[in-house]
Amino acid sequence: MDSPQSGMESDKEINDEEVKSVIEVMAASGKFWHDWDKLKGMLSFHLKQVLSDYPEAKMTIEQQQSCLGESFCELAKRLDDALNSFAEGPPFTLQRLCEILLDARNIYSKLSKLVLALEKNLLVTSTLTISSDQYASSTIQNATEPERETKGSPVQSNLVSNGVEPVPSAGDADEVMAEVEEAEVEDVTTIDMDTIEAIVRSSEADTTPTSDS
Repeated sequence: MDSPQSGMESDKEINDEEVKSVIEVMAASGKFWHDWDKLKGMLSFHLKQVLSDYPEAKMTIEQQQSCLGESFCELAKRLDDALNSFAEGPPFTLQRLCEILLDARNIYSKLSKLVLALEKNLLVTSTLTISSDQYASSTIQNATEPERETKGSPVQSNLVSNGVEPVPSAGDADEVMAEVEEAEVEDVTTIDMDTIEAIVRSSEADTTPTSDS
């Protein structure tokens, strides 16, 4: 009798992990690459899980109504309906919405505060369009396959630290630009000097002469 139950639980865990990894990618990038209806189902699933994780969800209906002004079921349905009201695409607040869902208990100690934050992010009208970025699919794969990520990223980071810019895909370019913009704001001249020194050192270490422009 235990084996079918444990099988179902493991299926649930895999599903949870997949959903969470997709939400993590959206929280980090602010972009989405899945079909919106499928993604909406993932967000709805995770939203209900996050809400039910609060102690208020286990109170009696009377306690919920005095504490929240409505029953937990009504509250969950209201937020889920707000999410499902987006027909064309996710709200433009998708990134913040994902950030909240991933770390709700640490950000909001009370369910009532979480609900206000979620409502604020769901009471918007503008929506996002699906990303056609090549980086998108590789990011999602990396989120579920950490081994591949460790193989690929050190090469790029070494190239960047040596002052060599690899030809990036559209998504990689976005990431590099974001890092460069942050770095430039902090200290432009230091970066330039460090980059020049790194190039000089690497060319000196190389016995074969290279033509740098």
